[in-house]
Amino acid sequence: MNTEILTLLENDARLTPEQLSVMLNKSKDEIEKEINRMEQNGTILGYKTIIDWEKTEKDPVIAMIDVKLTPQRDKGFDRVAEKIYNYPEVKSVYLMSGAYDLSVVIEGKTMKEVASFVSQKLSTIDAVNSTATHFVLHKYKDKGVLYDAPEIDERGNFT
Repeated sequence: MNTEILTLLENDARLTPEQLSVMLNKSKDEIEKEINRMEQNGTILGYKTIIDWEKTEKDPVIAMIDVKLTPQRDKGFDRVAEKIYNYPEVKSVYLMSGAYDLSVVIEGKTMKEVASFVSQKLSTIDAVNSTATHFVLHKYKDKGVLYDAPEIDERGNFT
């Protein structure tokens, strides 16, 4: 049952326990207990709203930064990743396979602010050997949600 609840909540975190109980043919109490259990054990880490910031006055600059590291003795990449993810600009950090070790997603107000983060904070960390910064120019799809998807009329034609 928990996989079914998680799948439904991942697609719409606004679903109530009442709605989930009807969808899954379970009691509201069962659903609430299962959600509480998953929140307590860390399976459910939070609930987020997906926002198209380009349609607001905020419109942040988002960059994906590939980072090549020297692993730390007894800690591997974990200690450096922790140092990086504690910066407030950092939205995500992933350990990667391939040419780079970490992929870091950051958000800033301007390209200059992002460049300053890379040059003054990220690249000054002792274990960081090199970085490659990629600026997001436009989002087409994020977290399974299409941005500015074309509308389809009743005949199946794009409008």
